[in-house]
Amino acid sequence: MVRRGVLAYVLVLVGGLVVSVLPASSVVATLPLLSDLRSSTAGRMLGLAVVVVGLGLASSAWLRLVREVSDLRTPEAERISLVHRAAVAWTVPLLLAPPMFSRDGWSYAAQGALTHLGLTPYVWSPSILDGPIVEAVDPMWLRTATPYGPLPLVWGSAAAGLTSDPWLLVVAHRVLSLVGLVLLAWAVPRLCRWSGADGARASALVLASPLVMAHGVAGVHNDLLMVGIAAVALVLASRHGWFVGALVVGAAAAVKLPAGVVGIGVVLVTLPLAASVAARLTRAAQVAAVALGTVAGVGVLSRLGIGWVHALGVPGEVETPLSLSTQLGRLAHLLTGVDLVGAFRGLASVALLAMGAAVLLRSRSGHREGALRGTAAVALASVVLSPVVHHWYVFWCLPFVAACVLPHRGRRTLLHVSWLGGLVAPLDSSLRGADDVIAVGVGLVLVTALVQGLAHRRAEAQARTPDASPTSPISR
Repeated sequence: MVRRGVLAYVLVLVGGLVVSVLPASSVVATLPLLSDLRSSTAGRMLGLAVVVVGLGLASSAWLRLVREVSDLRTPEAERISLVHRAAVAWTVPLLLAPPMFSRDGWSYAAQGALTHLGLTPYVWSPSILDGPIVEAVDPMWLRTATPYGPLPLVWGSAAAGLTSDPWLLVVAHRVLSLVGLVLLAWAVPRLCRWSGADGARASALVLASPLVMAHGVAGVHNDLLMVGIAAVALVLASRHGWFVGALVVGAAAAVKLPAGVVGIGVVLVTLPLAASVAARLTRAAQVAAVALGTVAGVGVLSRLGIGWVHALGVPGEVETPLSLSTQLGRLAHLLTGVDLVGAFRGLASVALLAMGAAVLLRSRSGHREGALRGTAAVALASVVLSPVVHHWYVFWCLPFVAACVLPHRGRRTLLHVSWLGGLVAPLDSSLRGADDVIAVGVGLVLVTALVQGLAHRRAEAQARTPDASPTSPISR
């Protein structure tokens, strides 16, 4: 199972070198066979097929991992250890990969280079640079300021002081993704103890799923680091008080602002039982002040300031198909002829604020499970109601939802999101305009999903059979 996953991600890497966007001057892009494959439709189809087959094998290995670690006859510590070994092994083939399924990693590299030159990416865009560092940056973001916090920029600046190679700078940012995984590996089992959920199954969903491997590790998105720090913040708040929790929430928000919703969980878990409305509002103000102060402090110490706040609207320049408010706005536009996308996005933001307030004021205080459930609810709502939603935005709520005791339908939904979210990763924006390649990719993904779905259901049914083999899952 673990070896199958390693082989799978090797295939993802090999195919990704064909279909991913690379700097035109990079050594890899100019290799004879690879350059021929990359420049032809047939070659790109072949590369995409290899990627989908690799993700299919990876999904198969992961689904088996989930089934095995769900066997409660084996001690939880052994099952969590199996998840950790699988996650480590599966990340190895992706460590030196280019940014896959998204070009954001190349933007991170360019923004780090700007920071190293003493130019704040909150004012300057990568377009003022030239050479390999901007060759693979998505033209859509080439002339925009960054909406990310100062922490990843400081890291990118330090890396740019060691090398100017954009590929190596991307690898440096991938280290941040791995740090996020390590933090989640520590925090998730502890959050599960709050609710009584199975820590091994939750760890498998959060650490090793195709969604996390494809978009968090291969895709190099900052969201994995953000949510890792945020999950740690909630655990530390329950142990060391609201001030420590708020500091760490501020550190997470200094990566990406959505981490701030975890501040609600910090408030709830550090209040006494049956806290009054006044006490809740006072604690919320305290947590917000410390968290915002931490973000501002990081900005001052890094000399980057808080100019990123002005760029928070940059991601909203695109209309993503996964955004509920955007799709409702498009539907209203179709029916009325009036552009209502902005209005629906605004209503969704108001609904999110209202839900956050309701959870803050009405959820059970002084109770760990109540704080976890409240955090999970608001984090999930922040994804569903966001004006822009990409696959990796699921990271925002994944560890908190996975750590809750869910009904059967909820568990299956989370499993399918974590599985299919990775399987469809190749159908990203880098294929824009390549209709033939897209058609092949969609067909391959659909067939793979159907075959794997049926196989997984059959395996689950066999596992429930009374005469099923009692062999320990750890020994298989």
